[in-house]
Amino acid sequence: MVKDPVKLDPKHYKVEFENDKVRVLRVRYGPREKSMMHEHPNGVAVFLGDARAKFTYPNRKTEDVDMKAGQTMWFPAVEHLPENTLDKPIHLIFIELKK
Repeated sequence: MVKDPVKLDPKHYKVEFENDKVRVLRVRYGPREKSMMHEHPNGVAVFLGDARAKFTYPNRKTEDVDMKAGQTMWFPAVEHLPENTLDKPIHLIFIELKK
């Protein structure tokens, strides 16, 4: 992966498990923290607490997304820059699917 979040932003992304089918990331952002532009393949996120994030895409468009504790969401392959827009931490597990 060219723009691997684990390599580009190890403060926020940690590999918990990996095999030839999936890579499981633990993702933690402090209040109002943001990452840098990176990529994910298709994946599933499981939110461990309520969250609100702003995603900025390479074309400079943005999207605000609200998530609830326990919510599971599908994300197609994406390049983005995430930002925690809350005054509390965001914590989730992101399961990246390999081809």
